[in-house]
Amino acid sequence: MSYKVCDAINVVDKSFDDDPNISGDISGSLLNFYCPGNKCSSDEENVTSGFIMLLNLIDEKDIDSGKLVEYAILWLSYKLNQKTENGTTKLKDFYDKHIKTNKCYKENVGVNNGDKIKKDVIENKIESMNMYIKDISNYYDPFKSLCSVYSELDPKETQCKTCLENAGEFFEKYEKHKNALDITKGDSYSELWFSLLKDYKIFENKYNTSILLGVSYKYSLFGFRKRSQKQHLREMLKK
Repeated sequence: MSYKVCDAINVVDKSFDDDPNISGDISGSLLNFYCPGNKCSSDEENVTSGFIMLLNLIDEKDIDSGKLVEYAILWLSYKLNQKTENGTTKLKDFYDKHIKTNKCYKENVGVNNGDKIKKDVIENKIESMNMYIKDISNYYDPFKSLCSVYSELDPKETQCKTCLENAGEFFEKYEKHKNALDITKGDSYSELWFSLLKDYKIFENKYNTSILLGVSYKYSLFGFRKRSQKQHLREMLKK
């Protein structure tokens, strides 16, 4: 995770109207740049354009390309789930129908030798995260809290103003969403949570404060109560 990733997401979000009920053309929006004829004419084209934009903006050299794609997919699923009818669609189904065949996607993602994010990385990640869009969107809220944690840390002074508050929100949102989603029903579901936990642990180690360590202890590593679940979590963190 990096505050630059979060900044990129904020840039893309500003290109969207906050009202999910407004569809179609967004006049003058940056989104039009990645739409056919430089004009988005549907919700699918708007979101696909935002996805393409994000993939180009989060080309962070110090983060694995698969991880960057994972962040972009979390954002994509969140945006798609704002339309309730998209919730029951599988991620790969949407990708195959609206993104993979999109001319702007073909021409602007992973086409240059220096591009870190390639289409094969995206497709592999899509395959591994092929869940219902509404389920993937559950991960976005905790992810945004994690973004807030990273964004609040001054990269020069290593000062954190509200990290404790945002870290607490991160764990609380996990508790909320895990009740709505059974993470024991498949590896794809649980691995996404573990991936976010790893990002938090990296931040915790970097900031190295007993206060943040206390947050992890308070929430008992995401509130897992069963010994088998705790053991599985420890094994995932060692990988």
